[in-house]
Amino acid sequence: MGMNEKLAAIKGMNDILPPDSAMWEWFEGKVRDVMGRFAYRNIRTPLAEHTALFVRGLGEVTDIVEKEMYSFEDRADKHGQAEHLTLRPEGTAGVVRAVVENNLLYDGGKRLFYIGAMFRREKPQRGRYRQFHQVGVEAMGFGGAELDAEVILLAAQLWKDLGIEGVRLELNSLGQPEERRAHREALVAYFEQHTEVMDDEGKRRMYSNPLRVLDTKNPAMQAMVNAAPQLLDFLGEDSKAHLKAVQDILDANGVAWSVNPRLVRGMDYYNLTVFEFITDKLGSQGTICGGGRYDYLIEQIGGKPAPAVGWGMGIERVLELIKELNIQWDRPSIDAYAILPDAALLPQAMRVIQTLRQAGVRVQMHGSAVAGSLGSMKSQFKKADASGAACALIFGSGEMQRGMVTVKQLRDGEGAQAERAIDAVADWAAQLRA
Repeated sequence: MGMNEKLAAIKGMNDILPPDSAMWEWFEGKVRDVMGRFAYRNIRTPLAEHTALFVRGLGEVTDIVEKEMYSFEDRADKHGQAEHLTLRPEGTAGVVRAVVENNLLYDGGKRLFYIGAMFRREKPQRGRYRQFHQVGVEAMGFGGAELDAEVILLAAQLWKDLGIEGVRLELNSLGQPEERRAHREALVAYFEQHTEVMDDEGKRRMYSNPLRVLDTKNPAMQAMVNAAPQLLDFLGEDSKAHLKAVQDILDANGVAWSVNPRLVRGMDYYNLTVFEFITDKLGSQGTICGGGRYDYLIEQIGGKPAPAVGWGMGIERVLELIKELNIQWDRPSIDAYAILPDAALLPQAMRVIQTLRQAGVRVQMHGSAVAGSLGSMKSQFKKADASGAACALIFGSGEMQRGMVTVKQLRDGEGAQAERAIDAVADWAAQLRA
């Protein structure tokens, strides 16, 4: 590649540019507001972790570990030893590692949330990118069904605050390990009788991880999969009671749900409740939030046994849905645009502008495209109007000599204007704030 050849971003790793970045900020603000109301605290973990964390935590026979992880060997140290590292493909394993390593559960359960980038090596398409972003919640150290319901209610509240309607909630229970073992045996025996309709992937996973076969997208296998033994039929009374308790709380809060006995999720760490929020507006990428209970993962990653439940939400998919539904969101605006006919007045004008900004007024100052030339008044007014500002601040030489600034309204239809005293900026600053 030549030194002057234009470089492009990696396919599937996208720039987030204005005005779209403002939509992201609006969304993240809604997320933080809801998290605060539910008393969830922010946690931030590294983008890269030891590969063993994800192999152990997610399961060796999962699509993520087998096909999608960005893993690499780091540079060797002076002893010739190199670490095997992976860019995080999901958020839960890293949060669990941080909780264990820092002994966060020493004084009781923790409610945590994260917002950040994840990485998976897959074919980029709408709603699926190599670098994507997730919001996630993790309630650790709580074993009751009320926490399963709480994290679901939290997501439902976020849909409400975002103005999203028409999202359906599907529930299932994966039971406990001994119940899954009994179901696994029945599942393997069933698949052995139907190998003639199974693809190579299904045959490969039939013994290593038969639950993953249920998650196949192969149309030729759907009828066979739909008739397979259901895990719900293998649940004991405690597992059934746990699911019923979740459903009762959702019913009491007016959150509609349906049971999907084929819902298994993509990671191996789940037990008991699993769930997904699904939309029909985004084609095949319909799941916009999913999660469940994972009571054994903390011990599996080296911590003391502790229950946990959580979910992950794809930000790109949610924002796509907001656009698809034409939901109006709060776009950023500025209060005033500063117009300067004479560059010699910049020091005085910028002192006034800074005073206004310190008082909370959002001011955009006109900038010169060519050093020493601010452009004509006409071009500056054109840019002021295009900025969306409510008013223009005109720093004319005559007004400045009198210690005044002209404030001209840009949105009232009449262009009303009035002079304001420079030495009394604090007194009239509040009038400019939208």
